[in-house]
Amino acid sequence: MDNKKFKFDVVIGNPPYQEETAGTSSSDKPIYNLFMDEVYKISNIAELITPGRFLFNAGATPKAWNRKMLSDKHLKVLYFETNSAKVFSNTDIKGGVTVTYRDRNKDFGEIGTFTIFPELNSILKKVRQDVIQNGSLTKIIYSQNKFNLDELNEHYVGLDRTDKRLESNIFKYDIFKPERSSKDDLKILGVIKNKRVFRYVNPKYIDNKDTNLDFYKVLLPKSNGSGTLGEVVSTPLVGTPLVGYTRTFIGIGSFKTMFEATSALKYVKSKFARVMLGVLKVTQDNNPGKWKWVPLQDFTSSSDIDWTKSIHEIDQQLYKKYGLDEQEIKFIETKVKEMD
Repeated sequence: MDNKKFKFDVVIGNPPYQEETAGTSSSDKPIYNLFMDEVYKISNIAELITPGRFLFNAGATPKAWNRKMLSDKHLKVLYFETNSAKVFSNTDIKGGVTVTYRDRNKDFGEIGTFTIFPELNSILKKVRQDVIQNGSLTKIIYSQNKFNLDELNEHYVGLDRTDKRLESNIFKYDIFKPERSSKDDLKILGVIKNKRVFRYVNPKYIDNKDTNLDFYKVLLPKSNGSGTLGEVVSTPLVGTPLVGYTRTFIGIGSFKTMFEATSALKYVKSKFARVMLGVLKVTQDNNPGKWKWVPLQDFTSSSDIDWTKSIHEIDQQLYKKYGLDEQEIKFIETKVKEMD
């Protein structure tokens, strides 16, 4: 498009949002970002309705483009709806839909970290500095374990595998046994036919460099729910030393004691932690980056939080620690489902 020939004062529209590809809809490539860029070139003012995933730096649009949009001082959000079917009948757009307004001659300030709830914005402001200074759970989250490819490819002559990751389908290899062959075998958590299962494997096939394999950790699904604020996390559990996991899961922590792991498990189940997770988790994806605004805690007995208490009592301590007011606490208690 030659923007020297086309100039408009205002553009209002609903650009196509994806390019269909062979295979499942999950592989469809977003193109609305390209239309938005072109519209901004040819018009001073643009009002567009598009998928809203980019507001949370989520989805398949380029991360650099997402960040550019979130730091654009000329752009603001006029409307956001999580349930796309309320806007477009019988249409499921993960992450919702949004109406954005851009005026190149006005400064609205950066969108920054976007949330649809004023109360959550308020809570985030109180938590943000602690996260910047002390870190978040993202800092201690480990992705799936990895193969020792030298040993694997030597065992399976001609395999020549180059991907080290324990993908979700790795139990197809017969080195993974339903029963323990040796007391030294590692126990690997995975999924077969949508059911969680454990398989045992000789430790020589697993790379134990820079992992939490020898420590306690909290295991939970890498994909969970729909992205609705306050939804439960599907059956998190404590993984003991010498328990690993496939790409279906993530692991929080590399703790020396069961007490720390149990404390972290309670934290993950707390309403406070899950409302902070909801700042960025707006789809089913539960990767480490989504935990960016969940503050890191001291999970030992020396912590400023008494982890021996019930989850409800731990929440009360966390509300006090971060100075939440009555309205913010009511918002969390109302919006976030309880977990036992």
